[in-house]
Amino acid sequence: MGNEKTNTYFYINIYKYWEMSKILLTGASGFIGRNLYRLLLSKKFDVIPTSSREINKSGWVLFNLNNVQSNLTEYFESVDVVIHTAARVHVMQDLSIDPLLEFRKANTLGTINIARQAAIAGVKRFIYISSIKVNGEVASVDAPFTETDEPSPNEPYSISKYEAECGLFSIASETGMEVVIIRPPLVYGPGVKANFLNMMKWLNKGIPLPLGSIHNKRSLVALDNLVDLILTCIDHPAAANQVFLVSDGEDLSTTELLNRVAISLGEKPRLLPINQQLLELSLSLIGKKSLAQRLCGSLQVDISKAKKLLNWTPPVSVDEGLRKTARHFLESQSK
Repeated sequence: MGNEKTNTYFYINIYKYWEMSKILLTGASGFIGRNLYRLLLSKKFDVIPTSSREINKSGWVLFNLNNVQSNLTEYFESVDVVIHTAARVHVMQDLSIDPLLEFRKANTLGTINIARQAAIAGVKRFIYISSIKVNGEVASVDAPFTETDEPSPNEPYSISKYEAECGLFSIASETGMEVVIIRPPLVYGPGVKANFLNMMKWLNKGIPLPLGSIHNKRSLVALDNLVDLILTCIDHPAAANQVFLVSDGEDLSTTELLNRVAISLGEKPRLLPINQQLLELSLSLIGKKSLAQRLCGSLQVDISKAKKLLNWTPPVSVDEGLRKTARHFLESQSK
């Protein structure tokens, strides 16, 4: 009988989930936001998309996250859920005079500004896309991060994200608006940019890489898996006021990732088996310690909380996610 009651409630909740939620989505023109926006529309949600860029489409709202005076009050009418994907993103070489100040303007103060407006307007739930960097930059092999770990943000981007999380939970305790925090690791998928895109370009050109003997473990998350978890959190009762880590559920070494991406591209990887310690030392000596950490360090996440509490599992495998990413990349290169 207990299972029958649980299943009955689950189906009732899913009906509410599909039929009743009106959503305001920030960052709807970004990498995560635009894919989430398409999915929400396909599921027949009523969505108000916002962007910091001019979008010549009806119904889009122009919103500057850096301006703490920006006002979305008029758009919150009847909104049930805010999904906040907009952010000042992490950059490798930040030329700002005070990077932490710039990150705080957007990621901390901008987020808190939106959340306060949402709470005052009666929004029921605020879903915030944070970052695994709140947990830290590296973890020992087979010692994955969990939601109960003491946060250890150590650079401007992650500090601003953690401060936003703290601000959101304060607002939740003051107002009763539910908050859900999702901390993804590296997100990849069709249209991915930055280091992942560069990696595909190198492999596609057959450039030899000294990364054939790396024995770390890193968690990644396919875009499809991330947006699926976000979708689950829109109206799942157990998600309220929780933090969730997310990944594909399979961790790869840098060498394994390169091999699998190359296969997805239809290429034979040219990976030189350079000793990992020697590689790390060499990169450190030329001032590339942070690069050595990204290539050789481990960063695993434990997603058992989402599995148990939300009955969620990643719908897309690593290989499927990589194939979709590679296919999009190859198509874009042929144009």
